[in-house]
Amino acid sequence: MSLLETDRFVVNQKAKLIELSNEYRIFDVDGNQIGTIRQEGQTAVKKLARFVSSLDQFMTHHYAVYEADGTKVLELTRPRKIMKSRIEVKDGQGMPVGWIVQENVVGKKRFALQGPAGEPLGAINAENWRAWDFQILDPQGEQVGSVNKKWAGLGKEMFTSADNYVVEIDGSVTGPLRQMAVASAASLDTALKQDAGGLN
Repeated sequence: MSLLETDRFVVNQKAKLIELSNEYRIFDVDGNQIGTIRQEGQTAVKKLARFVSSLDQFMTHHYAVYEADGTKVLELTRPRKIMKSRIEVKDGQGMPVGWIVQENVVGKKRFALQGPAGEPLGAINAENWRAWDFQILDPQGEQVGSVNKKWAGLGKEMFTSADNYVVEIDGSVTGPLRQMAVASAASLDTALKQDAGGLN
């Protein structure tokens, strides 16, 4: 089964002594690695800026999502930001899928999911203002998935650190919304947690 067809998986941020670039591993519920998310295109200047300053949020970030066999399935780009993030999602061939758009800074975080031309695909909304629990909604506002840190039914010691996110997607979700949902954990982490003032 391909990563884009997997309904429940864990995204783990790979720990680094000095975090100059981000990398995430993707596991199925049995602890098997089924994919990787890697930050790409980091220049030496950008790495130095991350090391000596808090300018990270003002830089453009590029990520790629790979299957376990190395096949690229998604590309994510977050342009430089001041307050709110916009993350562009493309498929593995570089064709536009849509945008994950942060709608607010204060209160419960809300993200609109939009197609390439701005058409509504759904939303990702925080369940409260502080906890790292998000609902994935379809265009009609019905919940079709979630991103959170709830480990019920996983039971693996490796799935206990603060930098793990469980992504669940209803099996009926297909097309661009499915691609957006798969991209959601790294996108939210990049939009919020990795920036000064984001969620921790």
